[in-house]
Amino acid sequence: MLILLPPSEGKAAPASGPPVDLDALSFPELTGERVDLLGALVRLCGTDPTTAATVLGLGPKQVDDIAHNAVLPQVPAAPAREIYAGILYDALGLRSLRGAPARRAEASLLVTSGLWGLLRPSDVIPAYRLGGGVSLPGVGPLAAYWRRPLAKSVPAAAGDGLVVDLRSSTYAAFWRPSGEVADRTVVVRILHEHAGRRTVVSHHNKATKGRLVRRLLDDGRATGARGPRNPDALAHTLARHGWTVELAAPSRPGRPGTLDVVVTEVATS
Repeated sequence: MLILLPPSEGKAAPASGPPVDLDALSFPELTGERVDLLGALVRLCGTDPTTAATVLGLGPKQVDDIAHNAVLPQVPAAPAREIYAGILYDALGLRSLRGAPARRAEASLLVTSGLWGLLRPSDVIPAYRLGGGVSLPGVGPLAAYWRRPLAKSVPAAAGDGLVVDLRSSTYAAFWRPSGEVADRTVVVRILHEHAGRRTVVSHHNKATKGRLVRRLLDDGRATGARGPRNPDALAHTLARHGWTVELAAPSRPGRPGTLDVVVTEVATS
C-alpha cells in the first residue's frame, strides 16, 4: 500500500546538520528537476526579495523565509519526518515511530513536495518555503512542472498495490491516477457531520488524516504484505478500527474511487 501525503506549510528548521545532498534523495530520476527548481528558487530569493515575497505569497513577517530560501543549499538539513510540522504531522507523529511501524512508514508513505517532487520520511532536506500553488519565474506552475516526471515515479512506487491519496487539491494536481492505477486508488475525504449536514473542516480534516495514517502504520495487518489490496478492503480495515466510512465508486472509468470518513466531533489536536 502506498499512502500519498501533502507537505506541511509549517516546517521545523534544524539548528545543525549537513546540507541537502540531492544525489542522496529517494527517486533519483527526479534529480534533474530538483536541481533546476532549487536553482530557480535560490536565484529569485537571492536577487529580488520583493518579487519573491509576491510570488511565494509571503507577508512582511516572513522576510526571514526569503533569506533562508536564498541560501537553501547551504543550510542544515534533517530527515523529512523531522522537518514537516503542523496539524497533520503532529497527529501522525512520525518522529515517535519506532521499530516495525517506522519501517512501514518508510515503505508506505510518500510526501508530494513543491520543491522535491516526492520524498520518503528518511530523506534529508532543509526547511524551505515553496507552496505547491506557486508559479515560479523561469519554471511556471509547479503542478505542471512535476506532472510529467511524477506520472512515471508514482506508479512505479505503487507497484501493483493500493494507492491511498490523502493529498490536498493543490498537490493532487501534481499527479492524477489514470488507467489501471486509478482502479486501485482511493481518495480519502474527512467529513464533519453535524445536525444532518456534512462539511469539510480544515483543522479536523488534517488531524483526522494524521491519526488515520498512524493507525494504519501501527497495525501491521493494514500496511504489511497482507494489507488491503483495494479500496473496499481499506474501507473494511478503517471500519474495523472504529471509523464510519462510506466508499463511493469512481465517477467514470479511469478515475479513482472516494472514501469518505465521517466524524461527528471536531478534533482539538
